[in-house]
Amino acid sequence: MAKQKENVISLVDTFQEFKELKNIDRATLINVLEESFRSVIAKMFGSDKNYDVIVNPDKGDFEIRRNRVVVEDGELTDPNAEIALSEALEIDEDYEVGEEVTDEVSFVSFGRRAILNLRQTLASKVLELEKDSLYNKYKDMVGTIIAAEVYQIWKKEILLLDDEGNELLLPKSEQIPSDFYRKGDTVRAVVLRVDNQNNNPKIILSRTSPLFLQRLFEQEVPEINDGLITLKRIARIPGERAKIAVESYDDRIDPVGACVGVKGSRIHGIVRELRNENIDVINYTANIELFIKRALSPATVSSLILNEETRKVEVYLKPEEVSLAIGKGGMNIKLASMLTEYTIDVFRELDEENEEEDIYLDEFADEIDQWVIDAIHAIGIDTAKGVLNAPREMLIEKADLEEDTVDEILAILRAEFENDNE
Repeated sequence: MAKQKENVISLVDTFQEFKELKNIDRATLINVLEESFRSVIAKMFGSDKNYDVIVNPDKGDFEIRRNRVVVEDGELTDPNAEIALSEALEIDEDYEVGEEVTDEVSFVSFGRRAILNLRQTLASKVLELEKDSLYNKYKDMVGTIIAAEVYQIWKKEILLLDDEGNELLLPKSEQIPSDFYRKGDTVRAVVLRVDNQNNNPKIILSRTSPLFLQRLFEQEVPEINDGLITLKRIARIPGERAKIAVESYDDRIDPVGACVGVKGSRIHGIVRELRNENIDVINYTANIELFIKRALSPATVSSLILNEETRKVEVYLKPEEVSLAIGKGGMNIKLASMLTEYTIDVFRELDEENEEEDIYLDEFADEIDQWVIDAIHAIGIDTAKGVLNAPREMLIEKADLEEDTVDEILAILRAEFENDNE
């Protein structure tokens, strides 16, 4: 009797645990519970066809009814599907052979093993439902900013928990280089994607995605959220610098001013969230030449030669503007190229008084190694003046030459023209 009571309590606990699950609708709850009971019955008796399972999740209870056909005494072959006439008459004296008898069955009477089997079946189905629920929830949230708490920090990623205790991952590659977190810290990031291999959903977050920057602007700038201003292009070097191109559909609204805010009030919060990532906001234009000039700000472009087929552009600037165009570590020109989707080559503008005759690089083969000349040819520069007018940083980066090598080449070429002048 004690064992039977223990089994009843165990079964009630199982049902109650399942009843209280979140994010599971009523129809799914009923179906899963019914399937679980039927699965256990089928394992015990070989079939569940003659059983009716009635689940009431609101009350937290259930009924199991068994249907058996009345047979003559002595002809009983399957006690699960048949009932002897004498036994049927004890239930109701009107029963006759061939009729169907329905009686309620106590699941507890099936024994401890049946209850254990039910618990395991339910646990398996619960896990499946939770995974499906998690996947469906977050696949609709891709591109949305969420806040989650740091639970564990590993070398290659951080494990976070959302408000419902779901696990989220922030890989190292999706963290801003200067990000630093401790357990319990709150992290804001955008849902980048949801992987679902072998029905095992993994929610991947990102703080380096351009989409994260876009969503931050949508939160901070009402005009963007209202559709009056559009973010047309975004280029980011996470944690360092970013450029965004904005456009207004209302002539009365200055899109750049609206994004920056009075004394930078709107953009400051975004900059802080991105670990002091400097953000340049420029006006978008469909005129690609003007767009390239704006993208290279704060430098002022004197002229440019555009090749739309190769998506390359040669930009000419006054000597004092070149370093501004390139930026620290080549960052400005790199972002401008990302924003405009054009490869940008920067050149110094020649003064009229310095427009003397140029010399092909090949004529310096006795002073400069041929492989060095070939490397410079490969980036589209064929003459001595072309090298002297190209930024030193560009020669180092694009021609893949050592700094000492570039300085030596420049010294040789300058000496040549100085000797000519003399």
